[in-house]
Amino acid sequence: MDLHDAYVLLNRSAGELSTRFQRVPGSQILLRYIKSSYQNDPVRSVVELCLFLFAVRYLLAPRYSTTQKGAVELTEDEIDELVEDWTPEPLVPGLTEVEQAENEKRPVIVGPTGPKVKLSNGRTVNNFASFNFFNFVSNELLKDRAVQVLRNYGVGACGPPNFYGTQDVHMDTERDIAKFLGMPACIIYAQAFSTISSVIPAFSKRGDIIVADKAVNFAIQKGLQISRSTIRWYEHNDMGDLERVLEQVKKDMARKPLTRRFIVTEGLFENTGDIVDLPAIIELKQRYKYRLILDESYSFGVLGRTGRGVTEHQNVDPQSVEMLVGSLAHGICSGGGFCAGSPEVVDHQRISSSAYVFSAALPAMLAVTTSETLKLLEGNPQVLTALRENIRAFRTQMDRCEYVECTSALDNPVCIFILKRDGLEGRIFDSEEKILMDIVDEALTNGVMISRVKHVHETQGTKPFGWQCVPSFKACITIGHTKKEVEKAGSVVRQAVGKVMARLKK
Repeated sequence: MDLHDAYVLLNRSAGELSTRFQRVPGSQILLRYIKSSYQNDPVRSVVELCLFLFAVRYLLAPRYSTTQKGAVELTEDEIDELVEDWTPEPLVPGLTEVEQAENEKRPVIVGPTGPKVKLSNGRTVNNFASFNFFNFVSNELLKDRAVQVLRNYGVGACGPPNFYGTQDVHMDTERDIAKFLGMPACIIYAQAFSTISSVIPAFSKRGDIIVADKAVNFAIQKGLQISRSTIRWYEHNDMGDLERVLEQVKKDMARKPLTRRFIVTEGLFENTGDIVDLPAIIELKQRYKYRLILDESYSFGVLGRTGRGVTEHQNVDPQSVEMLVGSLAHGICSGGGFCAGSPEVVDHQRISSSAYVFSAALPAMLAVTTSETLKLLEGNPQVLTALRENIRAFRTQMDRCEYVECTSALDNPVCIFILKRDGLEGRIFDSEEKILMDIVDEALTNGVMISRVKHVHETQGTKPFGWQCVPSFKACITIGHTKKEVEKAGSVVRQAVGKVMARLKK
């Protein structure tokens, strides 16, 4: 066969193959696609061909075993022996010596709480360890109103606010809080701790910037972590350092995309007891174009002429704060929390705040109690005057103590005391905790119940986050005690401190 015959045979074979291919359904569509694809984008045809060949190669590839070759094979007895010898890591770290001793000595209250409480050992002591500042727990008007609401509405809402959990009393309470604070709108939460820890991540996301005080409380720290935002810390209550951080952020973000930026701080600091310099922060946040999230969990109901918080105390327009967050479980003696702000801020939380969307609504009884308590505060400002007189009486006694100093603000009913550094003589953290526990126990022995400030310590291997707290104890002042009882309690605590420190010097 010469070359001409071969060429004729090849053409005939190609023609027959083309005729048979054209008889296949859809062949014309495939041919038109290949032609148009090649003409318009030949690189695409090459890529698709490579992918097709890879798929064919993958399907035709032989199977392989995932087991390692050459691995040591163990007998059943050897496997059982290894399992018996294996000790898992503990789920939580073990209790320290101080924590074990504290668990054994923890006082248990029998019956209702109040200025005086009965313990399980049968003793009655003066209670300086609760946030019952205005003795609302014993108020008969609030009790009667709560019982009435309980009979009409039941124990709980049994559903999240967005799923048939919202009742008319919830809307009334939101309006009452907003009116009390002078804010356009308000939203209430069922739990105080989860309020601020849900508000922060509802607005600040990954890539946003939060500038926070180093001494913010544990709930705020959790909110900062959940938000996954970029956190910049400034020294506690240091406005100069805050300005430095804001200026540094401005330089770092000069050529980067615009992000949301927040300043987060407290009104009354839970860890230290002092008050924020709110006018200075307002001036800085307006100059650098930040939004302010202010946690007034400990200042709401306590500071100001009528208990409206740090904004009233420092003569600041509350509407200059974008998000004003607070607790209803402290000075108000109710339950839950709130966030006040613009209608847009409040409405966004109703669909984006995890604690609001996924938690059962606040019980109607607590919502009504909140409204009634606000009316009592607004109509009886003299209770705040009486509280501050008791605070001064207690601190006057404690100022005579040479071993401790109070870090709380003058109007703060939670008096936080730390050991003076010059009196520790180089003692370490654990010994400070033991000293404070002995002081608390000594005071309780003499009929005054105070509390050591508790902190959640970082577990081993985790990076420290936020404020590294100093060991301290606190005494919570209430108008449920007379001035004479408060002075006596201060004397008892002062003598307890002196007695414990005297034992250490022996």
